[in-house]
Amino acid sequence: MTKLNVIIIDYGMGNIKSVMNSIKKIGYSSKLSNDPEDIINADAIILPGVGAFGEAMDNLKKLNLIDPIIEYSTVLKKPIMGICLGMQLLANSSDERGSHDGLSLIPGNVAIIPTPDGLVLPHVGWNDISITLDTPLYNNINNLDCFYFVHSYYFDCKKEYISASVNYGKKIAASVQSNNIFGVQFHPEKSQTKGIRLIENFLSYAVSYKENLC
Repeated sequence: MTKLNVIIIDYGMGNIKSVMNSIKKIGYSSKLSNDPEDIINADAIILPGVGAFGEAMDNLKKLNLIDPIIEYSTVLKKPIMGICLGMQLLANSSDERGSHDGLSLIPGNVAIIPTPDGLVLPHVGWNDISITLDTPLYNNINNLDCFYFVHSYYFDCKKEYISASVNYGKKIAASVQSNNIFGVQFHPEKSQTKGIRLIENFLSYAVSYKENLC
């Protein structure tokens, strides 16, 4: 197994230990870090998150992590995956509790999920997803497989960036991708065997990327 330097960004926004445990189950090790140098030198980065968009961006700014994340993703073009709030942070902006700038790694805006027909927020629980792009993230994962969601806001972006959708009153992005930049709205670390498979797929992509550089 190719050794990977996997960094989970620690910026005070939750669900970090469960992601680390999932990576350990796959057979890789990972490191929690908010050190900009660790981010630049990583082979794969996971940006998890639970909470409010504005607070998350404030925390990243205070820790001087915004520029390293952008350099890692857009200049070095190495693999990064955002999970739940982490996926939303990839967007240009968010309307959650005001107007906030995001990392602008994938064009789009984060908006509240419309709630027709008496739907309530947050959207919580297991939902099947419709895979819409051929992406390494869904290798050995079937269309309409179920993943675990907890969110009230969604990533509103062009169809070309949506790799899977979920229906909650309307079709919304379940995952997004732009080249080396991946995001999933659901929690793979809480989605049992399919979630573990997805994380493994991301790390396999990172291995291929690293080997191609050598």
